[in-house]
Amino acid sequence: MAEQTERAYQFQVGISQNSKLSSKKKGTKTATRRWYCDVGLGFKTPKEAIEGTYIDKKCPFTGSTISIRGRILSGIVVSNKMKRTIIIRREYLHYIPKYNRYEKRHKNLAAHLSPCFIGVELGDQVTVGQCRPISKTVRFNVLKVQKKIVKGSGAKQFTKF
Repeated sequence: MAEQTERAYQFQVGISQNSKLSSKKKGTKTATRRWYCDVGLGFKTPKEAIEGTYIDKKCPFTGSTISIRGRILSGIVVSNKMKRTIIIRREYLHYIPKYNRYEKRHKNLAAHLSPCFIGVELGDQVTVGQCRPISKTVRFNVLKVQKKIVKGSGAKQFTKF
């Protein structure tokens, strides 16, 4: 039971925990049933979400209470120190009419990272989708991860433009 890491018993809503009901024929082993969904908007369900054994009620692929609606944003991972939460940095240019020039600005955004995305590191490009408030600061869920492309040095380097 590797998926039982919390104090409370973790299970997927709607999936029967009764092993006698899950196997219809005697003497045959059946794989554990797992519920997953397609979030839509052109995002594929990760293979780990379909075949994995993790249980996360805040995951958009396996959690039944999370739906993606609203904004779809992208950014670069700057912190992954929290449990199942990452901080992404979104960079943009702000126009100053007086000087007829642009200045660089950024915003940090907290997003829930489902266990189906294994090995997310600093510098990876992630795409997040807006959902209901999950906690005090988290309102987004990770939908897609692209591995870091090594070009230059510096974690806070402005690389978008």
